[in-house]
Amino acid sequence: MQGDLENAGLAAELESGLLEGEFAPEERRPERQFCVFRAGRERFCLSVLEVEEVVDWPIVTRIPLAPAFLMGVFNLRGTIVPLMDIAFTEGRRPGLLPKHVVVAALKGDAHREDLRLGIAADEVIGTYTATDESLLDQAPAEVPHCRGMLRHEDRLALVVDLRRLTDVFPVPVI
Repeated sequence: MQGDLENAGLAAELESGLLEGEFAPEERRPERQFCVFRAGRERFCLSVLEVEEVVDWPIVTRIPLAPAFLMGVFNLRGTIVPLMDIAFTEGRRPGLLPKHVVVAALKGDAHREDLRLGIAADEVIGTYTATDESLLDQAPAEVPHCRGMLRHEDRLALVVDLRRLTDVFPVPVI
């Protein structure tokens, strides 16, 4: 009978998640992952849920009379993808092309179709896990296509909002 009582007490402690000398586990804060990259002199990031892949610099076909931010289009396994340079305002040195393309996907809504978009990146820094404490809700006013900033490695990366990006830099439907 006493063994049954001890087992019942142990079962109750296991159910509550606490054993003698243990502390309640810390509540896990919600985490999100971001792909951080450099375009020009700035660091930017996108949620990994929006990033389809990162590719080496492809063969780019320029589009006549295209706006300055539209570097052209490229073929990604049979799909034509527009390529944007979100750092075009800084002016790139002639002949110095970015090294990578971050391919992002923007889900459509009632007014727009799904869009696949390439963003020119000079360097892909990595993927980082962030909690709400490392995210700042404010972005510089002169960067309207960003919705906040991510603190990582004692630096800040601007969080790109793909919907705002396509509003600020309208990409023609191809």
